[in-house]
Amino acid sequence: MKKILVDINIILDFLNKRNFYELAKQIIQLCSDKKIQGYVCAHEITTLSYFLEKDKESDIVNNILISIMDMFKIISIDENILRNALKSQIKDFEDAVIEVSSLQNDVDCIVSRNKEDFTKSKVLCLEPADFLAMLNSNPVSF
Repeated sequence: MKKILVDINIILDFLNKRNFYELAKQIIQLCSDKKIQGYVCAHEITTLSYFLEKDKESDIVNNILISIMDMFKIISIDENILRNALKSQIKDFEDAVIEVSSLQNDVDCIVSRNKEDFTKSKVLCLEPADFLAMLNSNPVSF
């Protein structure tokens, strides 16, 4: 099974029905159906909570977070990941943490709408449309 790390912008597109909702929905559905193994970093969960709590009641936020945690494998962030992220060629620390977390968990691909943030990543990064196109053209390998 292919393993992807889903950047928080994809999850927010889905939850907030933003411009890229349909693409985000397809990716979330693939993870939910276990056709691919989706990962998120633990810090993405706390950041997601912060954004959701601005607009939603706490019980709704809790249910959303539980659903996300049920759907995705959560990558723990430890001191080793943080220290290695500081050595990354990626200058944005949060993105460097995503890269290092992906490397340490043998993730095949990072899916993000901010592909340009990952140009120096050691892990392939694809935008949602490119990821889905590649998956559809060759579901065994990308």
